[in-house]
Amino acid sequence: MGSAQEKDELYALDISGVEWIGAPGTSPDEERVEIAHLPGGAVAMRSSLDHDTVLRYTEAEWQAFVLGARDGEFDLE
Repeated sequence: MGSAQEKDELYALDISGVEWIGAPGTSPDEERVEIAHLPGGAVAMRSSLDHDTVLRYTEAEWQAFVLGARDGEFDLE
C-alpha cells in the first residue's frame, strides 16, 4: 500500500488549512465522518466530534478502502 517513508511524509504535512467535507445533507455540528483531500491523492479522515484525531491515508490506501466499501467488505451483518 504505502511505504513507511510515504506515511511519515503524509503525517508530516501541515493540514491546518484543509477543507473538511462530510456527506451531503449533513452538518458540521452533528456527528459525522469528515474527509479532506491532500496532495498526491492522499486523504485525511476525522470525526466531526474529535478534530484532534486525524487519520491519513495514501492514495493507494484510500482507493483500496473505497473499492472495498463499494464491494461490501465493510457491511455489518
